[in-house]
Amino acid sequence: MKTALSRRRFLSRTATAGALVGALPVSLNVLGANNRLRLAVMGVNGRGSALTRGFSSLPDVEIAYVCDPDQRTWARAAGMAKDQPSPPQGIEDFRQALDDPSVDALVSAAPDHWHAPATILACAAGKHVYVEKPASHNPAEGEWMLAAARRYHRVVQVGTQRRSMPAIIEAIGRVRAGELGEVKYARAWYNATRGSIGRGRQAPIPSWLDWDLWQGPAARRDFRDNLVHYNWHWFWHWGNGELGNNGIHALDLCRWGLDVTFPRRVTSGGGRYMFPDDQQTPDTQIVTFDFGDRFIAFESQSCRRHGYEGSGFGAAFYG
Repeated sequence: MKTALSRRRFLSRTATAGALVGALPVSLNVLGANNRLRLAVMGVNGRGSALTRGFSSLPDVEIAYVCDPDQRTWARAAGMAKDQPSPPQGIEDFRQALDDPSVDALVSAAPDHWHAPATILACAAGKHVYVEKPASHNPAEGEWMLAAARRYHRVVQVGTQRRSMPAIIEAIGRVRAGELGEVKYARAWYNATRGSIGRGRQAPIPSWLDWDLWQGPAARRDFRDNLVHYNWHWFWHWGNGELGNNGIHALDLCRWGLDVTFPRRVTSGGGRYMFPDDQQTPDTQIVTFDFGDRFIAFESQSCRRHGYEGSGFGAAFYG
């Protein structure tokens, strides 16, 4: 299936979603008729491969499809499901899996600009969703996802895997139990030694890639040779930079530990300073979140590994 999905067409089909927030409860009836979850995994060139391996190792889960516009990924991803009796089917377009009534849920590990559209389409098709962080490409899309989950009575879970790590669960529990005293400030950081992505050149679309499907609902761009597969993170058109790529993990821990929801004020500063290349998102950034009676600061230097508390990545609480 190679039916193009323009952003205008997608929005016209979901324009009323924002009015539906809070309208209906979410059902918890997830398992299929045979008490075995059949999943379709969307985006298997990176994180999706690990999810395929993890889910397929569970006795009550079967990977029915691995979906990716890069045909080269299918065999490798199918190999990740070696623990199940039969391999998953490799397809380009995840909407083919949504049309299959035997599929119970979509696992989305596609680029950020696909998170909300795929989630909403899956909910409308009667599928539950596990979507990788960040939940959406922008805040408005997150509201539409919530509305879709409620409208169609679907379970939608956003994956920030540190929420499932026993040591972190214990640490957050201790913070919230007051073992550090009254905590008003938390710091999050991510530092690395990423190199330059260079200056991309317009190039022919590879035969193995459905570039139109990869772009999905985003406005069309010419294919360039420094975009696929990881560098899309560093373009605002498809990604959210290091803040949405790795910073979100540490920020989630800070919010969890401080027991806060929405900040009343957010400030951000930084830029792309290290290399004269195509990257649009910052390599150096400081973001602050003011919650009135609590405060979080995030700092990132993705091209200089100068971390804090002895680590290039982390979250710290100061009592």
